[in-house]
Amino acid sequence: MKLTQIVASLFIIILSPIFLIMTIIPFFFNGKKVFFKQIRLGKNKNFFTILKLKTMTDGKITSLGKVLRNLALDELPQLINIARGEMNFIGPRPLTLYDVKRLGWNDKYHFKRWSVKPGITGLAQLSPVCNKKISWQKDSFYVDNHNFKLNLTILIRSLLIPIFGKNKLSKLNRK
Repeated sequence: MKLTQIVASLFIIILSPIFLIMTIIPFFFNGKKVFFKQIRLGKNKNFFTILKLKTMTDGKITSLGKVLRNLALDELPQLINIARGEMNFIGPRPLTLYDVKRLGWNDKYHFKRWSVKPGITGLAQLSPVCNKKISWQKDSFYVDNHNFKLNLTILIRSLLIPIFGKNKLSKLNRK
């Protein structure tokens, strides 16, 4: 077991009371399905099932879902994906096969994106603007340059997003 998996496992244990509350509350709002599960592409384009807290019903974000998303709490079940060795804390977001085809990232040029494990957060998720070109540039930069310092910077900025928001945080970093 790698250090990342051990840390994720410890977080799961430490956060288990919060996990319990976060599964009970959505159960009353959304019914029996508390988790959102979806097949995503991981390292080397291997398939895995990503776990999130369910935040939508009938294609619309629920009021609880909005809160969970704003605080990024819907992402906490991905600690299980990290503990399993399918993801890291930091890295390009795992995409669906549909997303890869839609973006046109299914060729040799884009394959390097899958040379690292996907993450709960990454450089592209820190950008207030989301489009194909920016996402590719950020993911490509991360793959070519990831190290402890960059990971720590991404982690700190990601933790600050629920407090400041992407736009304010982006402006603070430009100063």
